[in-house]
Parts: sequence; C-alpha cells; structure tokens
Amino acid sequence: SWPKCLPFAFQSPLVCVSKMGKRSRLRKKEHQNNSKPGGRDNRDNGWGAGYADIIKENKLFEAYYQELGLVPEGEFDQFMAAMREPLPATIRITGYKSHAKEILHCLKNKYFKEIQEVEIDGQKIEAPQPLSWYPDELAWHTNMSRKILRKSPLLEKFHQFLVSETESGNISRQEAVSMIPPLLMKIEPHHKILDMCAAPGSKTAQLIEMLHSDMDVPFPEGFVIANDVDNKRCYLLVHQAKRLNSPCIMVVNHDASCIPRLQIDTEDGQKGTLFYDRILCDVPCSGDGTMRKNIDVWKKWTTSNSLHLHGLQIRIAVRGVEQLAVGGRMVYSTCSLNPIEDEAVIATLLEKSEGALELADASVDLPGLKWMPGITKWKLMTKEGQWYKDWSEVPVNRHTQIRPTMFPPTDTEKLANMKLERCMRILPHHQNTGGFFVAVLVKKAPMPWNRRFPKLRKEQSSSSLPQPEDSPRERGVGRKSVCMYSDSVLCSRPPPNKKMKRHGFKEDPFVFLTEDDPVFPPIESFYDLSPDFPKINVLTRTHEGKKRHLYMVSKELRNVMLNNSERMKVINTGVKVWSRNSDGEEFGCAFRLAQEGIYTLFPYIRSRMITVSVEDIKILLTQENPYLSKLEEDAHQQAKKMGMGSIVLKYRPDKSNPDGPQCPIELCGWRGKTSIRAFVPRNERFHYLRMLGVEVFRDKQGQGPREEEKEVKEEVKEGETENGNKDVSPKQELRGENRGDEHLKGDEREGGGENLTST
Repeated sequence: SWPKCLPFAFQSPLVCVSKMGKRSRLRKKEHQNNSKPGGRDNRDNGWGAGYADIIKENKLFEAYYQELGLVPEGEFDQFMAAMREPLPATIRITGYKSHAKEILHCLKNKYFKEIQEVEIDGQKIEAPQPLSWYPDELAWHTNMSRKILRKSPLLEKFHQFLVSETESGNISRQEAVSMIPPLLMKIEPHHKILDMCAAPGSKTAQLIEMLHSDMDVPFPEGFVIANDVDNKRCYLLVHQAKRLNSPCIMVVNHDASCIPRLQIDTEDGQKGTLFYDRILCDVPCSGDGTMRKNIDVWKKWTTSNSLHLHGLQIRIAVRGVEQLAVGGRMVYSTCSLNPIEDEAVIATLLEKSEGALELADASVDLPGLKWMPGITKWKLMTKEGQWYKDWSEVPVNRHTQIRPTMFPPTDTEKLANMKLERCMRILPHHQNTGGFFVAVLVKKAPMPWNRRFPKLRKEQSSSSLPQPEDSPRERGVGRKSVCMYSDSVLCSRPPPNKKMKRHGFKEDPFVFLTEDDPVFPPIESFYDLSPDFPKINVLTRTHEGKKRHLYMVSKELRNVMLNNSERMKVINTGVKVWSRNSDGEEFGCAFRLAQEGIYTLFPYIRSRMITVSVEDIKILLTQENPYLSKLEEDAHQQAKKMGMGSIVLKYRPDKSNPDGPQCPIELCGWRGKTSIRAFVPRNERFHYLRMLGVEVFRDKQGQGPREEEKEVKEEVKEGETENGNKDVSPKQELRGENRGDEHLKGDEREGGGENLTST
C-alpha cells in the first residue's frame, strides 16, 4: 500500500522500481554483515527489512500533541506507546459477493483455528477478532504484524490464502481506520459517487461493493468515478478496482482541486450538470496517523507539513461540495491527527458555506467504534517551536505560510453553531489502530458563491450553458472567488477555454458499438441472448481492425462518457465480457466468454450452459483438459448434446449436501471435440477449490513438489495428452487479460510460475 499521505517522493512506486532493486540488495548485504558476531541484530525491530535504524522518537511531535490536548488526560504515554508498536494486520472480506459467507466460514473454521495453536518467538498468536463496528463480521484484526505474516513458515498457508484471495478480489488487506469513511457515506445502489483522491484504491473497492449490494442486479443505477492526480498511481487504482469486475466504475486522472464538472443527458432529453449523491474527499495529508506502518514519518514529521497542505485540502474540499447534489453527503477524511488539516478545514467550509453545509451526527452509525469528538480550540506551532493562538499574533513575514483559516473562528456563537464536536478523531491506543479523522457533511442548499451572479450566465454561449450551481470559474467568476483565504468575491469575465493537457501513458480510445454493429448477430444467436440485453452499453478499445475484447459499462456511465470525452481523461472503465477466439469462428461465434464479466452477462445468456456438481468443478479446476466422460453422468449428457465452443459451467447449491458451497457459481469454459475445460484465472481457481474443500498452496522456491502435487501434475499431463483440439491454454487466457496493469512487469501481473500443492 502506498498511501497518498506520504511525501511526494514516496507516492509513485512504479517510478522507483529500478532504484528499489539496487537498494534492496545493498540492504540485504548490510543486514548479513550486521548479523555476524559483533554486528547489529534485530535492527528492523519487527517492522520488516528495508528500514535502517530509524529511532521512533520525535520531540517536536510529542510537544505539539501534548500541548494541544487531543489525547485524554493521563493517556498520553499510552498514546505514544501505541504509536511505536507495529500496526496489526487487518483484512476485509468483499461483502457484496455471494461467496462472502463461504470465505468467512473458511477463515473461522480453518485458518483462525490453526493460528491459535501457533507460537512465534515464545509468543502465542492471539485468535483474530472481528472489528466490532464493521457490519456482518466482514472485517477482522489480529495481533500479528505484517512482517510476522510474511516471514513465519508456520503461517505460510494463511499468508498464501490472503495473497491469493486478495488478488482474486475476495479479500482486501486494508487498515482498519481506512474502512470507516465508506461506511459513513450510507451508499445505495442508485447513488452517483465521486472518489476525489482515490489511489491506491482500498476505499474505492468498498464503494463498489456497496453499490453492488444486490448481486441479482447486474447493472446498478449508480456508479463510482475514482480520480487521482498521479497518472502512475491511477494504474494501481485500476488494478484494485478491476478485481471486483464491476461495469459501474471509471478511473480518471485529474487534479482534484479543479476536477472538471461533467454534463449528462437528462430524462427530458436536455443537457444537465452531473451532481454527485455521495463524495469521498480523502485528501492528501501529512500522515502522522500512519506512523505505525510508515515509520519514515517519524523522522520527517514537522508542523510545516500541515501548514503547506492546508490550502490544498481546502481547495479540494471546496471543489467537492460544489459538485455535491443538494441533499447529498460528503465525507472528509485524513490520516492525520492535526487540527490544522482537520477541524480547521471543516470550520472554513462551514463558515464560507453560509448555512449551505451542515455537520452530520454520525455517532450512532458505527456502534462499537471508539472515537474522540472534534475540538473547538486549537493553536498553531511553527517548526521552530513558536506558538500562535490567533491570527493577530502572526507576524507579517509569516503571512505567506500561516493563514487566518488555520485558526478557530473567533465568533463564539458561530463556532457553537458549527458543532465541530461531531467530527470524529480515532486515536491509536483506544482500539489498536492507526490514527484517523473523519467528518460527514450534508449539503442543505447550493453554495453561496454559486447562487450569485445570475446575469453572467447570459454572457456565455448557449452550447456551454452551465446548470444553476456551476463553479465560480465556469460562471465567469475569477479564480480568487473560490480562494477560501479571501473575504470577498471578485468578478471577472470567464477565462478562455484551454485544451485539456494529457500526461502519462496514452490510452486507447473508448468506442461504443451501435445496436446494428455486425459483431452482434453471431453473438446473439450463439448465446441466445435475451431481447433486453443492452447492446448500446458494449464498447471496445479500438477504432480500426478486428475487435479483440468487448467490454460493458452501465447505462449511466455510458451517458457520462458520451457527453464528456473532451472534459476528462479516462484511464479505464467497464468490465470485459467477451474476448476474440479465432477458433470459435468455425463453430458460429468468434467471441468466447470472459470470466471477469460472467456475473454481468449471465442474466442475459439463455443457452450454452452446463449444470455441474461439486465433483465436476474439482475435475475442471485441477485437470487441464479432462475428457467429457470424466464428468458425472448428468453433466456428461448435457455436454454431449452441446456443440463446440465457449460455455458457462453453472453450479447451484445442493441443500441435501450442507458441506458443499452454499452459493451459486458460474465459470467460463470451452467445450472441445472430446474434452472440456474451465477458463478461469489462476487465483480464482484457487478460490473455488478452497470453497470445495481443496486447499491449494505454493511450495517455497527451491523445494520439490510434494506427493499431492505430483498427483495433480499427473492429472494435468493426462488431460493434455488426451486432448487433441486447439483450445486456448490458461496461460494464453491470462496473457490476453487487459486488467489495467499493463505497465507492471510480467511477473507482477501473473505472479511467476510457482509450484502448486493441493491437499
């Protein structure tokens, strides 16, 4: 995880790949030297290799927070002790998938029971516990640090389980406090959601999950637009979002403080402005709440960080509330404990909104969560240790670094009406978490600067008329009008339109197909698609030549894309539903089904389905090309009656067999001449096999295959020699995936070629 709160030099891991390899080798060599007699042992102190002797001390940090009084009296030593401890590992089960209960059952009845018997360095591992405030026991924490999880041979199977299920999108390894903001947004399937500073994407994944709370609806009315200013981090964001296989997610690349306002077609056929029902404003911050996992913050922390970020945080938050629909909710959050980045930003928003915004009381939304109420009094300290209680005390030569908005409002009545105590600050020692701040804002009316200057709209051309609540820049108001440091609103003519600058990797175009596109008739006939299949939601990534992959987006995202191609830079969107397979042309259709899009497509497919049993799935996922005769009689007879080509392998729970999976499963496959196969990516194979009671894990590099692995390999080899058709191999299947991580190295995409063991 590369949190946005780290200093900019640490924000783009892809930039540092070449340097990191060299540094890692040097650190390894140094570590070996230090482990010799007389050297420094245990230098990482439980934090994992890669850090030199960073002393977890910062006198300025301690003096600052002790003076502010954010920590209850008598608890400051506990607070600092917790900050110096490694952050415990926390995981979250992807809640919207029907497999969530199966994974929870697997965790509780297998892995967690095994962990309780483990001792490491004489310390017994505590049983993982569910986070009391997270619904349905879908989030868990343990006293194990990330280093112990990665390094302990006794926890190897559990670690591989977490890695595999994370890659297949069924589990997210996410810090506990990071899970809070999406829960407070109260998302419903019809909501239009903006995630303003989304990378690396763990919260975005939660938003997508909540949008798909009803798995029986393939296309929720709502969508998530996930934005990040860093082009390279956008690809990490794509990689996270792609695991969830949603047609309702779009990743864009913009500066959040001036993210463009989008247009959409309204129900009456007119052009309208897109206002979001929910906005997540998780802004860049100094990150002192992350010291437990990012120990580099210990030596880099200074009060200057907050002073430098304060203005940017306000600008991003202002742009957010401008695009929020009246009645909508915006959650503002930081992984910083500093009131300059927290209450000061919220107070500025509330003051300038003139009643348009209100802090919501979220105290009852997460029962069991321990938090401290927001504060109404704070002061400011420079990195030299100089304190200022009020703007009037700040010398003129400091006015460029210190602004009036950094101090509490001086009007006591106005301050009381803000109800800043409704803000929530999570302290690390209260629940063994990181530090965090969150506030929920509800929009009661348009922002005051959007209600002014109605006459200026007539000066603009009719083709670009904004809606009633456009931003000051778009309404002909100069940039200074939205500067929250200014007490007056200045008016000027609108700046000339500038062509959007595009940086980073060049993206292929998104091309929507028409309903009469020649690609559809053979697909419709082959899969017997239902008449309500939304063909206009299908897109491809090329204007010319043969279409290699077909993707689908929801109706509302299509609306956004068609109306804003020149306004926004789209990095990725949609879910792949079909891929070209030239062998399929002779069977009637050149496109085979893609596993990641099967849950989107399945409701519309009325043929090419084979109902399979638990034993059938085990054979299909452990053998490469088994003969049709290896299937049980029912599935065998269905397959014999079906022509060659792409198929759906459908499993439905058997109530008479409580030990089998109690959720439906749909897998993509291929019916060959004499054999049948499943087209399922590696980690999803592991996932489904675990659900069937077959544990699959990788041997450590350099170890030979175990007996069980030899049996699996022999079965795979047998299937390969039996099959003489030209089916596409799983390796080709993976190479053909366009999962948004094209700019990662090959071994990062496919995970290398580990030995596999099934038990």
